[in-house]
Amino acid sequence: MILFIDMDEVFADAYNAHIELYNKAFSENLKAEDCLGREVWQCVPKHHQDSIRKHAFTDGFFSNLRPIKDSQEVIKELTEKYEVYVASAAMEYPNSLREKSDWLDLHFPFIHWKNRILCGNKHILSGDILIDDRAYNLENFKGRKILFTSPHNVHTEGYERANNWREVAGLLL
Repeated sequence: MILFIDMDEVFADAYNAHIELYNKAFSENLKAEDCLGREVWQCVPKHHQDSIRKHAFTDGFFSNLRPIKDSQEVIKELTEKYEVYVASAAMEYPNSLREKSDWLDLHFPFIHWKNRILCGNKHILSGDILIDDRAYNLENFKGRKILFTSPHNVHTEGYERANNWREVAGLLL
């Protein structure tokens, strides 16, 4: 079976990285809990929103993301049961292609470069399972759709949901 796994906010913690960079730049104390149901940029004053939108265009942003808890262990186990591909919409941020590939080499070396799909639109994916934090990526997928919980999608309904990587293990292993 073919399993596609999105990267940002599924096993690479971009959401909290945005919050940390914002807090550091503006001496604030924003928390993920303050942002439930919204994007980070939507939770700050208007005159700071642009700075958050620019994070992903900044050199080093994707290189410095932390793996989400338990993702390394569970994804390693998944590679023993499924044909696993990372499917990340990376084309929007030019620097992300190299940084994401290098990040995967460092944190997920067991995912071969041939199993990394850094694309612009995920509607082309054809497989058995897709784990993603964005409902719009799941909408047209023909296989099993698992919404991975991120603060921005806590109110999204209509999909099978995994709140963490232990739950993913329970669903797929």
